[in-house]
Amino acid sequence: MKQLITLAVLCMSLFCFSQTNEIDSLTVELAYQKQDSSKVETSLRLVKALYEAKSYKKALTYIDNTERLTKFLNHTKGIAEVNYYKALIYAYNEDYYNAIDGYNRSRRYYSQLGDTLGIAKVNNSIGLIEIKRGNYGVGLQNSLSAIQIFETKNLKNELSSAYNNLAEAYYNTQQVDKSLEFNIKALGVREQLKDSLGIKTSTRNIATLYSERKEHRKAIEYYEKVLKLLNPKTDQTLKGEILPRIGAEYLRFKDYDKAAEYLVQGLKFNRKIKNDDGVLRALNAVSELNIQQGYLKTATIQVNEAYAIATKIDNKPELLKNYNLHKQLDSTKGRFQNAFFWQSKYYNLKRELDKETQPVIPVITEPIEVEPVEDLKDFNTIAIQEQDEKEAIEFKKLKAISYVLGAAFLIVSTILLLIYLKRKNTIKFNQELRDKNKEINLKNREFAQQTKHLEEVNSVKDRLFSIVSHDLKDSISSIKGFIDLLKEDSISREEFYDLVPELSENADSASQLLYNLLNWSKSQMQNLEPKAELFNIQDIFRNKISLVEQKVEQKRIVLIDESHRDFIYADKSMIEIVVQNLITNAVKFTRVGDTITVSNSDLNGKSLICIEDTGVGISRENIDKLFQSGTYTTRGTSNEKGTGLGLTICKELVELNNGRIWVESTPGIGTKFYVELPKIEPNN
Repeated sequence: MKQLITLAVLCMSLFCFSQTNEIDSLTVELAYQKQDSSKVETSLRLVKALYEAKSYKKALTYIDNTERLTKFLNHTKGIAEVNYYKALIYAYNEDYYNAIDGYNRSRRYYSQLGDTLGIAKVNNSIGLIEIKRGNYGVGLQNSLSAIQIFETKNLKNELSSAYNNLAEAYYNTQQVDKSLEFNIKALGVREQLKDSLGIKTSTRNIATLYSERKEHRKAIEYYEKVLKLLNPKTDQTLKGEILPRIGAEYLRFKDYDKAAEYLVQGLKFNRKIKNDDGVLRALNAVSELNIQQGYLKTATIQVNEAYAIATKIDNKPELLKNYNLHKQLDSTKGRFQNAFFWQSKYYNLKRELDKETQPVIPVITEPIEVEPVEDLKDFNTIAIQEQDEKEAIEFKKLKAISYVLGAAFLIVSTILLLIYLKRKNTIKFNQELRDKNKEINLKNREFAQQTKHLEEVNSVKDRLFSIVSHDLKDSISSIKGFIDLLKEDSISREEFYDLVPELSENADSASQLLYNLLNWSKSQMQNLEPKAELFNIQDIFRNKISLVEQKVEQKRIVLIDESHRDFIYADKSMIEIVVQNLITNAVKFTRVGDTITVSNSDLNGKSLICIEDTGVGISRENIDKLFQSGTYTTRGTSNEKGTGLGLTICKELVELNNGRIWVESTPGIGTKFYVELPKIEPNN
């Protein structure tokens, strides 16, 4: 090991000596050269060497001297390069305003020369600045234009930077798939360059993105690759971060042994190196493991310690997880008031973090005024005059064409006006007759609709009374019976507590029945008009999933959210009812250990929502009954009751919003409910 360290120090010393020797050699060479283009090229080589040696102050001195010489000689290539290096130094010092101005100057001169590689270098540098400032749209545009040239010329260093910039921009604009694509490209280039730091960074980014996509095994694969790349002495903090992350990934698919192995190792390692952030991440994950395994006493100690650390170091993402763990613990222990307190803190912090993660678009400022360069005036005078003459000729042509078009428009307008006035009297009389006929027809249609509506209301009334007299009466009578038994001391409190789960189920059944009855009767008895708007379907998924978390935990169902950000044009309240009914049905008809997957995708310009489960499935004959206006229903896998109205409501609400709903199912294998909705306002 000592020999390796000595060799590394020797190599670094030789590199620094070589770099210093090159700078000294160029400085001497420059001193004896004439004021010509050769001196400009030597100056640029010296500026580049000083920049790479991070001697920025000295580099700026030579940049100023070189700039004066290039202007004097009208050396366009030199002017472009000088402005480029000056902008690089401004960017390093985070003076982005002057950096952008320098890059724009450099790009103008590269454009005059037709130097595509120079333009690409500038575009990539501008893209990096804009991405750092949060202006992701402009950053993406510049970096993408640069990549095409870098790929053509196989410039690996430039590609590494550009791919990484794009991956960061796509991630910050919530385009996870595109971010993953460019992180993988960046990793490939960095492996060719043998850039150890870049390889570790890209591999870690890929693992994190696979985790966000719920591809937990792929995430583990790349996290373990990072572990193998780490230097035991210099990468301790990164190791402290990776170990708990791997444990958390194993926890996602309930491999408790592997999860415990990595989480305990990560907790011990982070305590050893005194890394509060790593200790916090490990404590949150290991307490979640203990909650799932029922070790509530140990989990309580760990959650409280994690809360103290998260508050001390102000780690808001991990504090958010900690709030959720507190809520789970108190709910499991029956402390529902405390659970509600932690849930409120969770949602308040979540809203705060959502605001912070929104891309910040910088305020557009006025461009820097550039002083005219006297030495370049002669260089560009002829070209500018020729351009002005061409523009003057084109302006005259456009002016003449506009006069001709204006005259033609006036003539046509006059003719049309005369025709209109001539026919006006005849059209007026015919229009009055048509209006009277239209009014009579409209009244007839309204009368027919009122008659039909009254008939439907009577039919709905009969159906509602039938349902209420049966299901709702049973549920409420059962609840009242339990309470009367307790009131009359017919059963002990201990026996009553044993009956509480059944009582809770009856209350849930009555609540769901009332919810569906009210929505269904409203859609049947009123002229329900959807109020369409654009909204993010992913927000509705997350909200409705949170409503069934307790039932999912009770049945030990794996609920996977594969949704992504996408906008739908429909009545938000109606679609919330549809999504809630479909998710509730999926939970109802899945067994212990089954999986429910919620997703959305683009289909021919429309949004396709899919609620899929691996539950008991539906037979072919029962599928045909699902969306009928009757009250077909069956009990769930835990004997849950239904109303028979949920899917009828879903069908009516989806069709009101210009959509369609259908189901695919195989008994014993599972069911997929599909809902297709417009993403933009449909044409009338």
